[in-house]
Parts: sequence; structure tokens; C-alpha cells
Amino acid sequence: MYKVPLFDLNFGEEEAKAAYDTIKSGWISTGAKCLAFEDKFAQMLGSKYALTMANCTTSLHLAMILCGVKEGDEVLCPSLSFVATANAIKYVGAKPVFCDIVGLDNLTISADEIEQKITAKTKAIIVMHFAGFACEMDRIVEIAKQNNLKIIEDACHAPLSDYQSKKLGTIGDIGCFSFFSNKNISTGEGGMLITDNEEIYKRAKLLRSHGMTTMSYQRASGHATEYDVVDLGYNYRMDDIHAAIGLVQLEKLENDLHKRAALRKLYVKNLEKSNKIIIPFKDYQDFCTNYIFTIVLKDSDRDKRDLLRNKLAEQGIQTSVHYPAIHRFSIYKNEYDKLPNTEYVADNLITLPMYGNLKEETIDFVCNTLLELLDEI
Repeated sequence: MYKVPLFDLNFGEEEAKAAYDTIKSGWISTGAKCLAFEDKFAQMLGSKYALTMANCTTSLHLAMILCGVKEGDEVLCPSLSFVATANAIKYVGAKPVFCDIVGLDNLTISADEIEQKITAKTKAIIVMHFAGFACEMDRIVEIAKQNNLKIIEDACHAPLSDYQSKKLGTIGDIGCFSFFSNKNISTGEGGMLITDNEEIYKRAKLLRSHGMTTMSYQRASGHATEYDVVDLGYNYRMDDIHAAIGLVQLEKLENDLHKRAALRKLYVKNLEKSNKIIIPFKDYQDFCTNYIFTIVLKDSDRDKRDLLRNKLAEQGIQTSVHYPAIHRFSIYKNEYDKLPNTEYVADNLITLPMYGNLKEETIDFVCNTLLELLDEI
């Protein structure tokens, strides 16, 4: 066990009681709790429609279909992301076209790269708001409008992150969120799809549940007695047990995010004095989820980064790497494109512990240990 884990689950008796009460209610599949979770989530983000999903990967897959992406199309996306961002493109037979990040201090997809890589086959853009920090959305929206492209926001890191006067996930055509165990909102597994487009929402609702015109909950509630199947859909539903946990998590979210913001400031204060470290998004001003806290080593390489991570582990500090570059994975070797900023970051980034209940003295310990080890290697 690590003395300082990478993250800590923000669960208590409230989540256990919510799950228990749902089980005791006699209805555990998609039902009233999912509807309540959708309504609350949409309200908090200022979105017209929200739809609970089995996970974010299913949300991204449906987003491809809903945006009309088909076999032979191209979709622009970042390589510095979890592989599901690109996999969803391949699910519909389209080609991921990987774009570099802005730079070593801004790990989001570059609008310049997007503009340069548009072709006649380009159908959509997936942006990923790294760690909850916004992509260059004004420019990206303008580029999309000029080229008649759809925008899907992979907002897994960003529930309640701001971009000017809007919440991330509400700027493009569709926003996709994850509630995996280490996310800001956790239901174990789960996700959400949001949109302001009623037509997209209605079709998403069909596709989420086998293309059926009514669901079990409606029939059990006496609101329908039969159903038709009108589209080729999937079983991408969330259940009420997960949704009940999600409702509790939403109540905790804002408080947790304010704690993370304070902890990030302490990290920055402790580390910005080092000339061996880049702190991405250091001067970012908008409200952010701070899903993770990352640093990038200067004048470094993968061996040095990995040595430092091993030494931190020896001191009881767990770290991670967000992320290995997708375009380097074997499955994507045919889509390989040189992305210098992405490749440097993938080799030299370290994710440090970040969670709302992290103690200030623990951050001091992590930072002091890191700086001492940097001087040794």
C-alpha cells in the first residue's frame, strides 16, 4: 500500500444508503433514479437534455452515430487521451486523425492542428478537456462552423468546469462524461450524454435501449403496454443503483471541487520555483475540476521520468501517467503521425496525487520529496 495514493474514493455512508434504499425499493434497473440523476445533471450544467449511460465509451460511440459519422469518414481527435476517445471513432468504421496538443504547458488539442488536418473526408472533431481545463473552444467552434463539422466534447475530466460563461460539455453538439471510480463524480461505472438538440436526444434515448419505443420502467408504471423497435440500438443503459449513488455524488461535487482548487494552488506554490518542471495550465483562470494534477519534466526523457516515478514509489507516493499517446499503440500504427508535443509529454509527464481529502501537509511531503529526488537524478 502507498503512503500517499493517487486518488481516494469520495464515498461515505450516504452512497451506501442510497444504493441500499434503491435495492429495497424493488426497482433496480433504469427508472426513477436515472431520471432524477439526468434532470439534476442537466440542471447543474445548464444543458437542455441529459441521458444516463453505461459508461462514457458508450456515450462516445453513440455520439459518433448521432453526428452521422460513418465508414470512411475522418474524425479529428487528440492522441493525449484515454484510448476510448479514439476507439469510438473506429467503432463506426471511421478513421481517427490525431492532432498534436497546444504545447508542453497546455495539454489540450491544438486548434492550429485541427485546422491544418481537415480534409474532404472530415466529419467531426472530438475535443478532450484535459484534467478539466478547457480546449481552445472559441477557435474550434469557429473552425467547425466554417467547415460544417460536428463537435463532440469528451468532458470526462470536466463536470462543472467553466469556459467563459458556459460549462464544458455544453459548447459542442454533444458532451460525454464518465463516472468511473476515479472520476470527480463516481458511480463505479457509468456515464452521461448531454445535448441541447432535441432530435439528437430523442434518437440517443432510442439507441441506448435497443431502439425500443418504450422501456421496462414505463411499462411497469402503467404508461405503456407494448413497444416497437424502430432503430438498431444497443444496451447502453445505466441502472438505478448507480444513478442513486450518482445523485449523492452530485451533492458533494461543488465542495470537492473547491477543495481541489485550493490544493492545486498549494502544489503550484511549492513546485513553480523549480526550473526542472513545467506545470501545465499554471495561469488558468476559469473554474476547473482539477481532476488530476500533472507536471512535465524539462530537458528529460522517458527513462529519467520512469526512474523518478520509481523513486517516488519507494517513498510511498503513487503516481501515474495521463496518458500514453494513443497513436503509439499497436492498433493505431497505421494512423501514425508524428506529434512532437504529444510525444514529449507522454514520455515526461507525471500525474501526482489529487483528491479533495488530500491534506496540505501531504502535498508538502510529495513536493519536497519530488524536488529532492529531481536534484539527485
